Amino acid sequence: MKRTPFIRIHFALHGSIYLFLVFFFANGGAPMGDSNERIKLPQPRYSSLVSVEKALHERRSVRSYRNEPLTMQEVSQLLWAAQGITSEEGYRTAPSGGALYPLELYIVAGNVSELPSGIYRYEPRGHQLVMVQKGDRRKDLSDAALGQESVRSAAAVFVFSAVYKRITKKYGERGIRYAIIEVGHAGQNIYLQAGTLGLGTVAVGAFRDENVKKVMGMGDDEQPLYLMPVGRK
Repeated sequence: MKRTPFIRIHFALHGSIYLFLVFFFANGGAPMGDSNERIKLPQPRYSSLVSVEKALHERRSVRSYRNEPLTMQEVSQLLWAAQGITSEEGYRTAPSGGALYPLELYIVAGNVSELPSGIYRYEPRGHQLVMVQKGDRRKDLSDAALGQESVRSAAAVFVFSAVYKRITKKYGERGIRYAIIEVGHAGQNIYLQAGTLGLGTVAVGAFRDENVKKVMGMGDDEQPLYLMPVGRK
């Protein structure tokens, strides 16, 4: 039977609605940012007036911050310190078992100059940020971290996760241990770099994994490991 124009339009509309619903629920029903939206970060510096020894001596966990923004240069420096590439071969600032790099690094920005509030994923190759989700999610992340005020009040929160299969494919279950060791190296790099910038941070491990994953929009194969709020002391 030949379809009338009305029937064709009816089918077309239902098809469009179906595709929209598939896309909407595939993204957890939450408004996501443009996955192709990339922000090039300022070039990090490779020297300072603060020695490694001084940074180590003054390293402390700081949980209270002034209500002042971070700069893009500071964000760039912290991301590079944690996971930046330091060689043509692709090696990074933190050691990784087999150079397999199971870690993912995000920033939950709420008070950063020239960076709209939102969740961004760091891409070491290219030293850039990729928009994951728009909007200030610090309160939601704090709720997932048992209401810790440092997560809520920080200018930004750096979030580490691990995709274990990247490293267990070579090392088996022991690869999980290597990934956890690796996040300790990367977290200490943020501590020391924050100190040289006059900033404070603290490593937060108390949170509900599934809640953090939901806030961050992480994949099923990602496991959150560390939250590191950063702000001015």
